[in-house]
Amino acid sequence: MKKLLNTLFVTTPDAYLALDGENIVVKKNSDILNRFPLHNLEGICTFGYTGASPALMRFCAEKNIALTFMSQSGRFLARVIGEDRGNVTLRKEQYRISDSEKRSALLGRNFITGKIFNCKWIIERATRDYPMRLDVARLKKVSASLSELLKSSRQTETLDVLRGVEGTAATQYFSVLNDLILQQKEEFIFRSRTRRPPLDHVNALLSFAYTLLAHDVSAALEAVGLDSYVGFMHRDRPGRASLALDMMEELRGIYADRVVLSLINKRMVSASGFSRKENGAVLMDAETRKQVLTAWQEKKQDSILHPYLQEKISWGLVPYAQALLLARYIRGDLDEYPPFLWK
Repeated sequence: MKKLLNTLFVTTPDAYLALDGENIVVKKNSDILNRFPLHNLEGICTFGYTGASPALMRFCAEKNIALTFMSQSGRFLARVIGEDRGNVTLRKEQYRISDSEKRSALLGRNFITGKIFNCKWIIERATRDYPMRLDVARLKKVSASLSELLKSSRQTETLDVLRGVEGTAATQYFSVLNDLILQQKEEFIFRSRTRRPPLDHVNALLSFAYTLLAHDVSAALEAVGLDSYVGFMHRDRPGRASLALDMMEELRGIYADRVVLSLINKRMVSASGFSRKENGAVLMDAETRKQVLTAWQEKKQDSILHPYLQEKISWGLVPYAQALLLARYIRGDLDEYPPFLWK
């Protein structure tokens, strides 16, 4: 359990939530694990299958406390909210920003600033940790290039220019991703990013990890009352969670890419777990997919100090923290959306 930005996250899968006076009680079987006063909570997010009492749901609805139910894997299931919760107002402002290309660019550049900053520090950390195994001069050159693009992203005020900066930064970063593969280098070779379909083992892993991240970010956005399908950098397209794609930009490298690199470098996956189809697509078998999912869930349990909140949280709660911060920015409670900056 973790209280974050006046939101209580209950991550114990078989916990049952009940009402005792004006307190929420977290139970497991007949044991009381914890209790929290409801008067200073804005939201409750529970991951599991046991549920909550009707009395608690009614109290939360009356007091405008959002009660969100998620599956254990992080998929959004349902949300109980009161009439005056304000999600309509929040979403209307989200739509207004999305309709304005200039406002969308000013917000979108924060996502891209986070992405470029984090990609730079993935490279910098690699040169620090493995100086004898890497071409440090080559990686430092790319890092310096990302630093210049970082400055450009902060000055950009149009979506087209911002997309150009992001594309250049992605090309620079991916040009050295293969250098960060330290084990199984003959079987896992990354030359460039290929999608729909992935054409090699690394791209197959990346595509699957990005899908998992997109689901997690979408669930987080829905949990705080935002519309995950209306984005700012990624424009509206039927069936595409555009806002989730926006927000996950800053988390791709430090979250998904690092899981993939760990799977390869720790030999948790092998080339025998992949197959190639007639059209060149490379697919994972069921066992490899299971290994990725296991590593993904383990990653969620690792702790990190949130750079803006200065609170220690699990990686699994990072998308929710960022979604809460984005909602606060859209409501006008923050002057600017703070991207997740990792070192």
